[in-house]
Amino acid sequence: MDANEDQLAPAVRSILAHARDREGGNERVAVAARSLPEAFAAAEAAGRVPVIAEVKPTSPTTEGTRSEDPVALAQEMVAGGAAALSVLTEPEHFGGSTETLERVREAVDVPVLRKDFVVREEQLDAVAADVVLLIVRFLDGVEELSRLLSAAEDRGFQVLVEAHTSEEVETALAAGASIVGVNNRDLSRLEVDLSTFESVAPTVPDDVTLIAESGVTAPADARRMRAAGADALLIGSAIMDGDVRENTRRFATVERTADDETADDETADDETTDDTVTPTEDDETVSTDTT
Repeated sequence: MDANEDQLAPAVRSILAHARDREGGNERVAVAARSLPEAFAAAEAAGRVPVIAEVKPTSPTTEGTRSEDPVALAQEMVAGGAAALSVLTEPEHFGGSTETLERVREAVDVPVLRKDFVVREEQLDAVAADVVLLIVRFLDGVEELSRLLSAAEDRGFQVLVEAHTSEEVETALAAGASIVGVNNRDLSRLEVDLSTFESVAPTVPDDVTLIAESGVTAPADARRMRAAGADALLIGSAIMDGDVRENTRRFATVERTADDETADDETADDETTDDTVTPTEDDETVSTDTT
């Protein structure tokens, strides 16, 4: 495991400790995965920002819980335009379960990411999903990451490899990752900084699907991550906080909304220009105060 584990935030160390103790499945799974890149492409073709909406009952970094049926929440997210879903299966800290993921995946037709902390091969067999998460920081270098990535792909999973630094991206790419997520949250201090993605994204090749994770809380954040090169956005708390369909729609249409606002501004400028009286030399005073 990571030699600098003692630098992790206490909550993260607890998550990792429980992950090491968690059992795997009794039988090897075989998955016919729905394609995540194809789902992103379909969203783009429909004029939507590819959003992975996260069904997250609770979290160590947020307050409160959502007690509604997670299947109903997931269906509302898809109705709001989510290209894919993320479902927490980590039970101790996030209130997730493999049963929830099974129910959600049966109820929707978009790819479903299993959001958990896999550190051993047998844990891949806990439940079928379209995508599984592997976190570079939780694994012991290229060799272990490559072994788990290959084991996941052999079962039919797609793999989202999460990194936080350029060095971790190098590890992900060396292990063979084709889908990389850059987490804006620093696992050492649990602080979020969107400039993390902006600094790390240029190190990711164009043929790798790139996802911005954590910290997208407003439309401006979504636009910022897209401008920095994000192919998709993984959004949890900002969608779970309130009407999940409307929140998903707000992020999925953020670029369309921005275009509409720009068009409105240009129209207003044109109208202002048409109505403006050009001052002449005979004018004694020209007022420029439009407050």
